[in-house]
Amino acid sequence: MNTQLLREELFSGKFDRVFQYLYSEKSPGQRARYAAAAEAFEKLFGQGREAELFSAPGRTEIGGNHTDHQHGCVLAAGVNLDVIAVASKNSEQVIRIQSEGFPMDTIDLGDLSVQAAEKNQAAALIRGVAARMKQLGYPVGGFDAYTTSNVLKGSGLSSSAAFEVLVGTILNHLYAKAKSDPVEIAQIGQYAENVYFGKPCGLMDQTASSVGGFVAIDFCDPAHPVVEKVGFDFAASGYKLCIVDTGGDHADLTADYAAMPAEMKSVAAVFGKEILRDVLPEEFYKNLAKVRVQCTDRAILRAFHFFADNERAPKEAEALRRGDFAEFKRLIIESGRSSFMYLQNCSTFRSAKEQGIPLALALSEHILKDRGAWRVHGGGLAGTIQCFVPSDMLENYQHRIESVFGPGSCHVLSIRPAGGVKVSEELLK
Repeated sequence: MNTQLLREELFSGKFDRVFQYLYSEKSPGQRARYAAAAEAFEKLFGQGREAELFSAPGRTEIGGNHTDHQHGCVLAAGVNLDVIAVASKNSEQVIRIQSEGFPMDTIDLGDLSVQAAEKNQAAALIRGVAARMKQLGYPVGGFDAYTTSNVLKGSGLSSSAAFEVLVGTILNHLYAKAKSDPVEIAQIGQYAENVYFGKPCGLMDQTASSVGGFVAIDFCDPAHPVVEKVGFDFAASGYKLCIVDTGGDHADLTADYAAMPAEMKSVAAVFGKEILRDVLPEEFYKNLAKVRVQCTDRAILRAFHFFADNERAPKEAEALRRGDFAEFKRLIIESGRSSFMYLQNCSTFRSAKEQGIPLALALSEHILKDRGAWRVHGGGLAGTIQCFVPSDMLENYQHRIESVFGPGSCHVLSIRPAGGVKVSEELLK
């Protein structure tokens, strides 16, 4: 429909049920948010254009902390923060994307080669997604889009993966008749980030964003991950998901992050393997003395964490399938303690006086006791923790956490049931 009609239907409430489905308690305000995006699109690209609405969520890692880069198992989920777009086809073989607060990216589809000057920029992701879709045999064409995001930066919710999934979803619907499935869209996004953007990321972030809901992923064969949506109605669980920003500084932590996969791989190398997933746990435990001769103690402890969390993530998914939230919470806490003790990614030794994540975890345990669950979120070292908080404790928890870490540091989220989508009433069928 044209943008004027789109705005009228937004304000009339036609999309309200869709917004409730996608955003839960964050659905109020979505009318105005999408309408403002449509208005911004019109100012940039002209009024009366035929346009569609698109959305791709941020994601949260639930289980399997630092297991994906060893081809392990994870449990992740899409959340009700997202990147949205108003997009319209053009006939110029050019993609123009204006993201709120950034310069416009213009990509000529006549040249889809890697551009060195675009490394670490959004343009690289757009070009990479288009290139990969074309390589896979999908028709690719030009479009104009305005995007805006409320995915928290530096929160571990992966705004970059959401953007990649959004671009892939737009091209999939505008030109490929929605023939690419969510897992393939995720792989396309990972390709763009690895090859064009220059970041050697895994596939978890893109998969969780593209598929949505709770997603159990086994990366034993990264080219063909086993992805299973886990049926659990989080909205009816009586809990809220809180992401607490401890205010840690991620600057100069690249070496610390890189050390985790490198040290795990050093243990795998003792057994003639490249990654820990290919090492039998019983062989590792039986040969610890041999491993210690060739590896550091920290590397061994990180291998302990991998083997345990790789088994734990599927158990968390199974607990959700059974509706056993008590067992799920127990496993979440167990995973978090493993990250703290063995993976050692809750702080960095290079800044020993900064203990924001351990402090937030300690305070969460003190407040929630046996009713909630808490663990480090994402890569760790600095940044955020994740808590499952009973709804009747939410106000008290948020107040006490924010009294320590500052107003707005506790972000209350829900698990979003859908991933990268064209926003329409078709989602409700």
